[in-house]
Amino acid sequence: MGADRGNDTIEVPVLVVGAGPTGLVVANLLGQAGIGTVLVERNEGTVEEPRAVSIDDEGLRTLQAIGLIGEVAGDIGPGYGYHYFSASGRCFAKVLPSTREYGYPRRSPFRQPLLEATLRRGLGRFANVRVLFGHSLEGFDQDRDGVTARIRGPGGGAVEVRAGYLLGCDGGSSTVRRLLGIAMAGSSFEERWLVLDMTGGEDGERHTRVHCDPARPAITLPGPAGTRRWEFLLRPDESDGEMLEPGAVAALLGRFGGDEAGGIVRKLVYTFHARMAERWRQDRVFLLGDAAHLTPPFAGQGMNTGLRDADNLAWKLAAVIEGRIGNGVLDSYEAERRDHAWEMITLALRMGRIMNPRTRLGSWALVNGARLANLVPGLRDYVLEMRFKPKPRFARGFLIADTEGRRRTLVGRMFPQPAIITATGAKLLLDEVTGNGFAALAYGANPEAVLAALIQPVWRRLGISRVGVLPPDAGDAPAPGPGIEIVRDAEGALATVLKGREGRIVLLRPDRYAAGAFAADEAPAFAASLETLMDRGAAGR
Repeated sequence: MGADRGNDTIEVPVLVVGAGPTGLVVANLLGQAGIGTVLVERNEGTVEEPRAVSIDDEGLRTLQAIGLIGEVAGDIGPGYGYHYFSASGRCFAKVLPSTREYGYPRRSPFRQPLLEATLRRGLGRFANVRVLFGHSLEGFDQDRDGVTARIRGPGGGAVEVRAGYLLGCDGGSSTVRRLLGIAMAGSSFEERWLVLDMTGGEDGERHTRVHCDPARPAITLPGPAGTRRWEFLLRPDESDGEMLEPGAVAALLGRFGGDEAGGIVRKLVYTFHARMAERWRQDRVFLLGDAAHLTPPFAGQGMNTGLRDADNLAWKLAAVIEGRIGNGVLDSYEAERRDHAWEMITLALRMGRIMNPRTRLGSWALVNGARLANLVPGLRDYVLEMRFKPKPRFARGFLIADTEGRRRTLVGRMFPQPAIITATGAKLLLDEVTGNGFAALAYGANPEAVLAALIQPVWRRLGISRVGVLPPDAGDAPAPGPGIEIVRDAEGALATVLKGREGRIVLLRPDRYAAGAFAADEAPAFAASLETLMDRGAAGR
């Protein structure tokens, strides 16, 4: 993990501050990569009360990457959608995504205390990760070679951590961000929402219900094991104390078909924010998750956006620390993540406006607009499958552009994760074969011959895995050469994605984004460009 210098100094490549979902995930990713890491958290343990309640397909794919999807599966409910209700109580729209483009449902309910506990146990797999709960960051200094952080232990004792890099994953009131003097830009809203987390009840409804009532907008979200969250917009003339009273809570629940039979485990009033740090990096210190951006809750993307940050930065840090890629790749973290994080904030604000029509006229327009959308097949499917959720797409960063054009290219996009069938007949998800590092993927009737073009030294330096995918109806392939695995497209999903790209190679990054795509005869030129990119660290900086 690192070295202790004396009784109160620790040397380590990475110091992570904050053990919420973002910090726990990035520590698991670094632990898995063999990078020495210290995780510091001021609280005595992980959270015990519900907070985030929705995890998306990208987040579940990250949990798969760190080897914990099996452990968390029992704590996650089935995928769900949205049912929208008018002021009269009639359901006027349903959003019911069925796609599993990345291997998992678009949106699933979970319980944050259980997830965090699993992530914390997961760190026990790694001798190179040290966890310090009950420890607070008091300050730090940077120099050319690293960061020296001053930590206060639970008994008041001082601990010094000398790290190559510091990751601030310490939430919306981030100490790391404050010590850097980085401001948050954006808006905070005066709207107050009463949040109730309940357990022990079951009303049989597995989808989110959104009550678009101008008089009292309300949302209820299902959770696993009979848990449920309710959120009610409060009026300006209603005080927090008044609306937290048992009688007021019971009246709100009764109005929308809820009850207190299961018991309330948490109730509070919150306001929401749509804000972003003016910069996410200062020299060797990075901001991730809520420390970098605060997202309104309406799209369920606050925690998920932080998990994307963790997945993006962890492999880059590991590659730099190991000396495989130049440290310029670290500049691509904010370049790749910032715009998409703001798109998630914008999506949440847009969904909030739908959930909260200001007038009866606005409610009428919403209901009738949904009716019209349902009559247009393309628009209906766009809504049903939640295609309105912006996908991360990088125009610059650790990428090598191809000539396919912006609309068609795979470069800069997250690659799908369909089911594949191995040579032994096992049905797996694609990432289970490509692994967690760089991967070269070729599709077609003879993918081994295409992958055989990868003979340049840069591929060994990058440590790629080579995976050839046969179409569903292709004949048996010859036995693969050393270092090449041949699988079959189980359901034809890759045939759709890679139509017209037979004979081309897609280079996948550890976070499953396509870094480049090229024909076999272009391999020498692509390898030269890749080597230049690795030495420099990022393109278009």
